Order: sequence, then C-alpha cells, then structure tokens
Amino acid sequence: MITECDYAIVGAGAAGCILAARLSEIAGARVLLLEAGARRRSPLLSIPAGETWLLGNPRYDWRFETEPDPSLYGRRLKIPRGRLLGGSNAINGMIFVRGQRADFDDWAEGGAQGWGWDDVLPFFRKLEDWQGGESETRGRGGPIRVELPRQREPLCDVFLEAARQTGFAVNPDYNSGDLEGFGYYQCTQRWGRRASVVEGYLAGARVRANLAVETEATVTGLCFEDRRCTGLRYRRGGERHTVTVMREVILAAGTIGSPQILELSGIGEPGRLMRAGIHVHHALSAVGENLRDHLAARLRWRVGQRVTFNERTRGLALAGQIARYLTTRRGVLSLPIALGFGFVRSTPGEPVPDLQFHFAPASYGPGSTRRLDRHPGMTLGVYPMRPLSRGSVHIASADPLGPPVIEPRFLSEDEDRRRLIAGIRIARRIVAAPAFDGYRGEETAPGAHLWDERSLTDHLRASADTSYHPVGTCRMGSGAGAVVDPCLRLRGLSGLRVVDASVMPSMVSGNTQAATMMIAEKGAAMIREEAGVRSAGAVRASELAGGRA
Repeated sequence: MITECDYAIVGAGAAGCILAARLSEIAGARVLLLEAGARRRSPLLSIPAGETWLLGNPRYDWRFETEPDPSLYGRRLKIPRGRLLGGSNAINGMIFVRGQRADFDDWAEGGAQGWGWDDVLPFFRKLEDWQGGESETRGRGGPIRVELPRQREPLCDVFLEAARQTGFAVNPDYNSGDLEGFGYYQCTQRWGRRASVVEGYLAGARVRANLAVETEATVTGLCFEDRRCTGLRYRRGGERHTVTVMREVILAAGTIGSPQILELSGIGEPGRLMRAGIHVHHALSAVGENLRDHLAARLRWRVGQRVTFNERTRGLALAGQIARYLTTRRGVLSLPIALGFGFVRSTPGEPVPDLQFHFAPASYGPGSTRRLDRHPGMTLGVYPMRPLSRGSVHIASADPLGPPVIEPRFLSEDEDRRRLIAGIRIARRIVAAPAFDGYRGEETAPGAHLWDERSLTDHLRASADTSYHPVGTCRMGSGAGAVVDPCLRLRGLSGLRVVDASVMPSMVSGNTQAATMMIAEKGAAMIREEAGVRSAGAVRASELAGGRA
C-alpha cells in the first residue's frame, strides 16, 4: 500500500489518465492514481454502440440525479458519469469536438491568461492521431485516435443533403478551426473500436515502476499544514488510508467530484460548510458554483423506410450485425448513435455558430438510457452551445459517501430558451426539405401541433434533457469568482491543483471530452515545467508508451 508519493491524482477519467501518463514520465517522481470506480472488463467497453447499454448501468455509471429543477417544472434529470477506470471517457458517445477559437479567446480575455486558441491548439494537436493526417491545425501520432465513422449511413446522407437544400454548407473538418456547417462527426475510435484514455495513455504508463493505480478508492478529504496541501485520505475495501504527498495533490475527479472533495476538506463557502458540519479551512465561495451543461431538445420522427438503427438491432437482424462487427468491424455496432453534425447560427446576427445539432438514424426514449424504439425512427437533437444558465454542485453533509446536491437551473436564463426554440424551428426546416420526401413520417416529439413560442416553451420545460456535458464548478480565472488560477493552482493554497472539466470558465462549443483532454495535457505540461522537466520528457524511452500505447 502506497503511503507516500510525489504526485497524487484523484480520479482516473480522461484528465486523470492523461495526468498519470505524463507525470510518470518524470524520472524519479512517484505517482499515485486513485479512482473511486472499479476496473471493469466487458466487450461493451470497446464496441462503439455499447454506449446504449452502459449508460444507466450501475456497474459503469454513478447515476447521479439533479434536485427538482424549477426551470423544468420541478423535474429531476439523470446525470450519467463513468463509474470505472477511464471514467466517462469509457462510456460516452465518443464524439470529438474541440470547440471554436472564440471559446478559448474568451477564456483568456476573461482572466484565464494563456488559454487562448493559439495557446491550446498545440495540446489539441499533441493528444490526437487524426486519420486525415497532420496539418497546421491537426495532429498525427498522438495517443487518441480520431476517425470518421467506419461507414456512411443512407439516412444520414439524406440529412446532410436536406441541410444543403436548406441553405447550409458542408464542412469536411469542423476541428480545423471553423465549426460552421454540416457533416459526419469525428469520433474517438480506432478501426471500429473505442479509442479510450485507458488504452491510449494509461496502458503504456502502468508498466512504469513509479506509477501506482488504485481502483475502488474513495477520497474522503485532503490533509493540510497551514496553507499547504500535504496529502489525502481515502477508503478502500472498508479500510482507511492516508497518503503523504511531497509535491502536489491534483484533483481530476470531474465537475461533480472535484468540488465535493474540496468542500469535504473545508474549502468552500463558509456558511455552507458550517451548515454541513465541516470545519472551514479555507474560504473560497466559488467552489461548486458556475455549473454549466448542454440542455437539448430532441426532435423525433417516424421514418417511412427501414433504414434506421431501430430495426437493425433486434432479433435476427441484431445477430447479423454482431457477426458483421466481429468479422469486419463494420455495421451498426461500429457506429456512435449520433452520426451527423450541424453547427449553425440561431440568427444571422450571431458572430459565430451558437447551436449544435446531432442527427441519429434512430429514435429512442428520454433519459440517460438510449433504448431504441421498435419502429423505424430518427432523432435530431439541438442545444445552445454556450449556455448562459448556471447552476451548482455542493455536498449535503459531511458524509463523503453521500450523494451530491446538483442544481443545474437549466433554463434560468431566457436567452437559452430563445436559442432552443430557434434550433427547433431550424430542425423542422431541414426535415421539411425535399431530400426527406419518401422518408419523413410523423413528428412524434414535440409534435407538429406545437409550433408557437408558448407551447414550445412548455414542451422544453417538460421534456428537454441534459446532453451529459457538465463543466465549470472549479472555475479558472483571476478574480474573486475563480477557484483556480490560470496555472490550475487552487487560489490561496499551495500543493493543490484541479485539472479537469470543472475548471472551464464557460462552456466550449460542442461536446466536452476533447477540451477536457486538452486541459489535462496542458496542465501536465505546466506541472512538468515547474518540476524542471522539458516538454519532450525526462524519460525518453517512455514517450512511446505515454503516446501511442
């Protein structure tokens, strides 16, 4: 059992696995990676379509739930988060979207100096192995393979033609710097299998003697000497352990887990901590605030031809798809459920795209489980990419195993509602285009009878759902509203950083896994630089293992 190390990393999701790989490249540095979930082995973890069965399964998903949201008629929403080595990266939809230049330039202008687009682009390039090859904006040979889907789908091609007929452009590479347009999503896949941080980063790093990985280890608090973090406490298998950390504790427990650990350790808003029965060690009122997430309207239609995933994932048809996947790594099982993208402006006056569409040649019920309908159907989801509505994540008590209090307040800002309704109307225009003639069936959600602003607002409050992209609860910046500084160090304390999606000052334009991985690569580079290690690495032979493992 490890009782002393140089770096302790809490959380083995996308950020934690990258940090463990990069910091264990430092010669002589002892690195400990702790993960509250288990190490799981299942074919579903490598099959892209496995997401449908993993979400909502308590073996793989923490299955968090929000408090009743007054902006959504008091509904509680499910918040899936990965409960295993690899975290949410092991169970997500694999969609790879960096965001757009304005996202990161806004971060820098708002107080996160050094996080503008030109600053973060090298780290996006470093982490990826883009099938299209290296360019000024894309990377080649990195740990995470990024590919287009293994095959085109007829109904997705119809969707793209309909978008073109509606007046929108085709964009062959939305990650090259310009998001706007329509096309097929890029995915974290390698030849029909999920490309995960566990395989890409951690597998090669685990052979190093200076890296220890503990799973089913729940961190219950941090240890301090005056203003310095000197270690942590955790539980594993009914036993309690304390680890002395010589250099830094790095929280990578995510947007829900990292603020929880800080508050359990006496770091947060004093009144809230005292009400929970926790001694205040360091007053920092912004901890747990600034929660952002993508709230989606998902429009669904029946489809008049048998060209959807629904009918290909049942009975004998499913058996055929399994055989095809096992022999060729193609077919429905090789594909993410969302195939087609669209990045558009809700109005012509928007300076940059502010809406994102996800097209699926499938229809499924609400909630975190993606159970497909029996009849042929399709889904077109839309959300405002940079929502203004903000919520919070806090502890309810001093019990480290207690559930968090998640209050997203999804539609608390009217501008988000306006953009969602604009997105619904754009979606309907696209599906009404001639390309969909012969395919388009009844609109089952919201339903064509709901068309005016009031009825669509009611529909959104009653049925819109999260897209599983929580960020921002340990906001990075330089003012009083920040939790960490631009070097990701906790404000007012030493020996402690937060390196995960919780540090995002505002939402990026799109799915969040790519930006989270970038944050980890850049955060690791900062830590290595402070340790006197050049970015090329102190252990030259380990570069390949930390890269294309």
